[in-house]
Amino acid sequence: MNRSILHLIRTLNPERGGPVTFVKEISAVHAAMGVKVSILTLEPNRKSWVAGLPVSTIECAGRGTYGYAADLEARIMEIAPSFEAIVVNGLWQFHGLCAMRVSARLGVPYFVFPHGMLDPWFRKSSPLKHLKKQLYWALAERRVLERATAVLFTSVRESRLAKTTFLPPARYRVGILPLGVPETTVNADRSRETFLREFPHLQGRQFLLFLGRLHPKKGCDFLIKAMAALRPPIDLVIAGPIGDQRYAARLKKVAAGLPITFTGMLDREARTDALVLADALILPSHQENFGLVVAEALSFGTPVLLSHKVDIAQEIVDSGAGFAEPDTFAGTVRLIERWLNEGNQRMRGAALNCFHDRFDIQQTAR
Repeated sequence: MNRSILHLIRTLNPERGGPVTFVKEISAVHAAMGVKVSILTLEPNRKSWVAGLPVSTIECAGRGTYGYAADLEARIMEIAPSFEAIVVNGLWQFHGLCAMRVSARLGVPYFVFPHGMLDPWFRKSSPLKHLKKQLYWALAERRVLERATAVLFTSVRESRLAKTTFLPPARYRVGILPLGVPETTVNADRSRETFLREFPHLQGRQFLLFLGRLHPKKGCDFLIKAMAALRPPIDLVIAGPIGDQRYAARLKKVAAGLPITFTGMLDREARTDALVLADALILPSHQENFGLVVAEALSFGTPVLLSHKVDIAQEIVDSGAGFAEPDTFAGTVRLIERWLNEGNQRMRGAALNCFHDRFDIQQTAR
């Protein structure tokens, strides 16, 4: 294992989801193992974003979504000799191009972690954005991947799908690195008291938990429509930041009058409380290369209900820790029905076993 790692990522804003969470958590675990870790971002870090982070952060002022900064390459050139490896988190941004150039000049190896950004789903859901990315693929991104020491994927399925998204296909070395989360000790009684103090109307209620951005790719529309169709004897809690304002407004309109609670984004403690108290996590996504929230739920013994488009769905089903169905309205209805008819307490034990066997971040860090 490399004893010093420089992570490059656009932002550490927790609202940006899984990639940010993973970089912070893997960095903390590596630091505890004695690895020197620094994280370079392309925007200033708010204190709340890096609170408790036991590694150094370096800031450059990147502009726009691309994150262009005139001094970025020089900054990486200056600090890269102190590290054995560079990890580029995400695609389509300036820091990947800079890492490639610095590696060519200094010989410091770099790895690219796409974090699901090569999934062909985006080609269908955002065709205009895909055209822009196809152009950048031809100009730069393909070379960034091909010259990397390895391109890291969270599953074999993700790596295979990635080959079908852009033309011409890139020829790169593949590394499979299943993600994970740290094991956390919790007090279930305290979690219940704290969460119900904030949401007292859930007292005595069972609930399914959706935890993630309110964005079309997450399948929230099917989830709410399924609740409306079934009128099940169970609540739904939707927790997460708004990724698309108009989409979120439509969801809330459809949810009116249903036993559905929108909590907004939860802080780390409240997020833990919700995962501990939920009867099950439900994630009917149209695209999810891994889904760190799935591993989080398993770490607390919470079963998970997934669409087949979550790349680790088969591992969950094989472990007896949850169910998987198609990412359709009918599939989402079926997920809820199966939970009501087949869900049982044994699945909590299976969820914990699945976490320890497959998704403990200590295994990823090694």
